[in-house]
Amino acid sequence: MESTTITETSNVEFYKPDNFPKGLTRKVVESISHIKNEPSWLCEFRLKAFQVYEEKPMPAWGFIPQFQINIDDYVHYVGSNQKKKKSWDEVDPEILRSFEKLGIPEHERKYLAGIETMNDSETIYANVKKELTDLGIIFCDIDTAIREYPELVREYLGTVVTIGDNKFSALNSCVFSGGSFAYIPKGVKTPMPLQAYFKVTAASSGQYERTLLIADEGAHLEYSEGCTSVQDKGTNFHTAVVELVAKKNSKIFYTTIQNWKKNMYNWTVKRGLCEESAHITWTDCNIGANTIKYPGIILQGDHSTGDVLSLAFAGNGQVQDTGARIIHVGKNTRSNILAKGVALDGGINSYRGLVKFEPSSKGSYSHIKCDGLMMDNRSQSHAYPYNDVSGEEGTLNYEATVSKIDDDQLFYLQSRGMSEDDAKLLIINGFCEGVTKHLDVEYSVEMTKLIRMILEDGKVIAET
Repeated sequence: MESTTITETSNVEFYKPDNFPKGLTRKVVESISHIKNEPSWLCEFRLKAFQVYEEKPMPAWGFIPQFQINIDDYVHYVGSNQKKKKSWDEVDPEILRSFEKLGIPEHERKYLAGIETMNDSETIYANVKKELTDLGIIFCDIDTAIREYPELVREYLGTVVTIGDNKFSALNSCVFSGGSFAYIPKGVKTPMPLQAYFKVTAASSGQYERTLLIADEGAHLEYSEGCTSVQDKGTNFHTAVVELVAKKNSKIFYTTIQNWKKNMYNWTVKRGLCEESAHITWTDCNIGANTIKYPGIILQGDHSTGDVLSLAFAGNGQVQDTGARIIHVGKNTRSNILAKGVALDGGINSYRGLVKFEPSSKGSYSHIKCDGLMMDNRSQSHAYPYNDVSGEEGTLNYEATVSKIDDDQLFYLQSRGMSEDDAKLLIINGFCEGVTKHLDVEYSVEMTKLIRMILEDGKVIAET
């Protein structure tokens, strides 16, 4: 029965890959599983999630109520109609042009790392260097992992972010398609960053990639992803789930630059689990979309550590509600949160964070710093920290600043020969530097270009 697929157990007439209707029903869920020819245990996972999704009401906290989202307004699966490619040159020229137009970094096309590229609901390109496979590293899209490494996927899927965690985790669990899977064996270090790229092109659609990364004992995993979407009038809904598992003495470094269009809803659940003496760093850069996202770390093992480095830009008509969730469970655990938010052209930026010390977390420490920068009188910057120190021996430091761009700094830089626009750009790059310095060189260059584009779009500086 373990290998039975939904095709063998159901007489349902399924939807075609490129002809799904709007709305979420049991038939939609079963059709996705049928298209992927999944084993019965995964179909059962999806159907259980669908039941949880239907039972849970839409969350009513934060900025969610004002968006008035109706998830049934979206198509939840869009087939790419493309066979997976092994060479970038084999990708359909139309798709290739769209990636180039959207600014996919050159190193993501030519860098000698493993790369996954996802268009709407399906992976369309995959290239894994022989150097990775020779080390025993598994890196592929999640659908391939389900077929070829089902025992690994079944062991860890839904263990860090459970189906019932919230309505969005249930939504992703029942309709997820595409996303990355990686397993790094004991003591192995990725010789270069594993990379993925996600793009949404279909209007009024949802994208629900699922990423599962596992670093075995003493392993070192570095992963980078970029996300973008085609600009159009129709809104899109994006709910990803990312689960990180860091075994004893392992390290995971996860970097995201999300450059979505403005009229998109990006409500993503990301969480990692650290065992004894393990470490996880989330570096999270958010541009475009109305975003609700708080990368989380559970410091379960003694002496485990975690960092969340967050950068968000909120422009006209946007809310960026970002932050972090860190739970200290083990003894002598350490965490650090650095959140930088820029609000311009009437945008709303907020830090929303939870740091919790369980009674068992003796000798643990957390430092939180969130800084907001407002570029005009119409923009808003908020902070909603929630700190729960249940243990008697935990230490927590929290600091926050909200400011406008410094006129004295502008005057000084202009007096040294810089134009006003170049001075503003330098100041804002300096404000963001605490996060961007952790990006690799190629991504730092991309981030600098994106910051200029954001400031031009928000009328902070003139277009070049």
